[in-house]
Amino acid sequence: MILALGANDGLQGQSTAQLEKNLQSMVDLGKRSGAKVLLLASDIPPNYGVRYHSAFAQVFVDVAHKNKLPKAGFSIQEFALQAGMLQADGLHPSAAAQPQILQRVWPALRPLLPALKKRKAASKSTHAGGAA
Repeated sequence: MILALGANDGLQGQSTAQLEKNLQSMVDLGKRSGAKVLLLASDIPPNYGVRYHSAFAQVFVDVAHKNKLPKAGFSIQEFALQAGMLQADGLHPSAAAQPQILQRVWPALRPLLPALKKRKAASKSTHAGGAA
């Protein structure tokens, strides 16, 4: 499960305590379902102030550490000024930006995929064994 949450919360000025509570709740739901969770750290523009920007980023570090989760992230700032990388709203990455996002996320996501393949294979053999 790739958990990507927070940028809109930050842009609305939500407290970082509430953001952390929301993230933790979703991590708990993912873990209870048996999902491997990858936390995708969001970013907000620096004009929200150094203190809030830093506290916002720290939430992702803290939740990942507390839950021993892999964490990946990217900042829109990395490509925001490149033509065609944002949708018309000027906030969300476009299809053209996806390869750059993948490059940032893939190193943390890739190690989770073999575990998912093994679980799927085990599920198939259990179902096949029950049907025989």
